[in-house]
Amino acid sequence: MDLASILYLGVTFGLFVIFVLIVLRTYSKKRKDEGEIAKYRMLDDE
Repeated sequence: MDLASILYLGVTFGLFVIFVLIVLRTYSKKRKDEGEIAKYRMLDDE
């Protein structure tokens, strides 16, 4: 493998790791509870 291929694989793997971290943070239980609280607070204001 030449340097360009290794760099390409590294960048691709790095982006995949970032994507996985975003998905895990978005769907974590703590985050979901915080989002639900805001939704119900908006419904109570009406």
